[in-house]
Amino acid sequence: MALVTGESLKAELGMFGIDIQDVVLDKMVEQCICNRIQAEEIVLEWVAFSSTKNGLKLTTDTLDQFEHEVLKKKNKSKKSIRKEETHNRTRDIHSLQDLIKAEEEEENLLDAYSTPAKGSQKRALTTPEHPHSKRSAALLSSPGLLLSPARFSPSTTPSQKYSQRGGKGEVVVSFGVVQGPRWAGRKNLGAGVQLQLLEGPEDSLGCSYKYMFQRLRDVRNVLTEKIEELGDGLRTHFNIEEFAPVSLPAQDSITVLGQVCCDSNGKLNAQSVLLEAGPEQGGQQVPVDLSELKQYSLFPGQVVALEGMNTTGKKLMASKLFEGVRLPFYSSEMKMEMDEEPVNVLVACGPYTPSDSLTFDPLLDLINVIVKDHPDVCLLLGPFVDSKHEQIEKAQVTETFEDIFLRCIESIVDGTKSVGCRLVFVPSQRDIHHHFIYPQPPFTLPNLSKDQAQRVTLVPDPCTLLIDGVTLGLTSTDILFHMGAEEISCGTGTDRFSRILKHMLTQRSYYPLYPPVEEVNMDYEKIQSFAQMPLTPDVLIIPSELRYFVKDVVGCVCVNPGRLTKGQVGGTYGRLLIQRRAASEDGSRVSPCLAAQVVKI
Repeated sequence: MALVTGESLKAELGMFGIDIQDVVLDKMVEQCICNRIQAEEIVLEWVAFSSTKNGLKLTTDTLDQFEHEVLKKKNKSKKSIRKEETHNRTRDIHSLQDLIKAEEEEENLLDAYSTPAKGSQKRALTTPEHPHSKRSAALLSSPGLLLSPARFSPSTTPSQKYSQRGGKGEVVVSFGVVQGPRWAGRKNLGAGVQLQLLEGPEDSLGCSYKYMFQRLRDVRNVLTEKIEELGDGLRTHFNIEEFAPVSLPAQDSITVLGQVCCDSNGKLNAQSVLLEAGPEQGGQQVPVDLSELKQYSLFPGQVVALEGMNTTGKKLMASKLFEGVRLPFYSSEMKMEMDEEPVNVLVACGPYTPSDSLTFDPLLDLINVIVKDHPDVCLLLGPFVDSKHEQIEKAQVTETFEDIFLRCIESIVDGTKSVGCRLVFVPSQRDIHHHFIYPQPPFTLPNLSKDQAQRVTLVPDPCTLLIDGVTLGLTSTDILFHMGAEEISCGTGTDRFSRILKHMLTQRSYYPLYPPVEEVNMDYEKIQSFAQMPLTPDVLIIPSELRYFVKDVVGCVCVNPGRLTKGQVGGTYGRLLIQRRAASEDGSRVSPCLAAQVVKI
């Protein structure tokens, strides 16, 4: 609290044209100090008080009256509020060690008044080398205490709907065949599992970067390079000699290359499709007539080649659509061991609390699943502290967002210590304490011990992981939901999820939509470096608000594990069995994903 002086009071009173004598000024300063109130606040209170008393003059007597009728009542209400808050937040202002000490003192006091029934049951009078009560040991080993809602919010009521959920552990989606009860990890506590970023630390997004400054020409250059790169793949795959300028009139059939966009700010439809060419093809836009195409699937930002007629140079009558081509899969030079065991991977995506409470019960249940099933690797995607949670939005928390996040991570790391599994943490655009930019840098956890750091891997969003020779693509951004709202199709005969996933793989990007939705802040220069797929992953993890699924799309097993909570009720998580596999006898590729499941928490 800033020190109140006579000069500051005079200045505040002068704003209302109030003159004051030195004696009265000294008394007013004294009132400020005694009642812990600032100069601005006391002047505003006085102006309000005097206006109710028909313009009362400022004297020592009227100041006494003001103190009695206003300041003392205000002070009493402050004390009562502070007392109530202190009562409600007893657990927040005490450290874990204080709580343990209080428990031990209570036990010792009870022991002093108790009478032992038998001499053999008397407690030893010697002091043990490392004294710990049973209660304190339970407190230290339980991650639930660290995640108690009383530590985060005045509202400590657990979610009734979550606690009363049904179908716990029910498998809702299955893929592949599991030979026997193989949903358990290796026996050697995760040792021997090779886990790393495919790009390597020097080529991946390893730390935060400066953003919020982006020139339009730099964005244009990135989009142009994308058109040219994907165009080279289309030209080679479909044996196209050359691409014609999009706006050049031609009486013969031509093939043009460009990016799909909309002719307005509205949603794309069959009548609003434009094709925007790169600089090499004239850099102009031309409307596209899709009426002659028997089937198509398009979205804004998609790079395609179209064959058709453009007799006037003002409209392209498309007769054939050439879509993108996926990249090759990863090929390992490592020799496969005959007795090599599959790797059990658990995948979960936040939020980790119900929407009506800041209790981390779903996360604690997930930790129990990890302890029970012993997976080799756990992929945990944000949000961990969800910016869309009602209590977070209203700032009804008693700790900083960063502290809540660190306590959450600490509970996961400590709660799974006995399992020894590898932990991978992926940030989310909805993590309120983290950088709100795409691509998103990894979390920073400087306080991890050496043993903990060996188990924990912090990765950006998006990223491509290499686990024992199997590649996994990860993104926590809900691209399925975003593209699903923008994609248009006709006569494809496939479901929307499969079409969107195929677009991601053939456009070779974790976020091919352009322009992005409003809630995603793009840094296009970083996207070019860190959000493109270096290859087609063996498994693609894409959590979404949309319904969970497991699908094989052009050879890639795509998994939407859902979210751990859906509103006030429990959600789902996923688990995979992956193993590096040799090609079949005819030389064809064999998927390294042996099985996948989506399970209710």
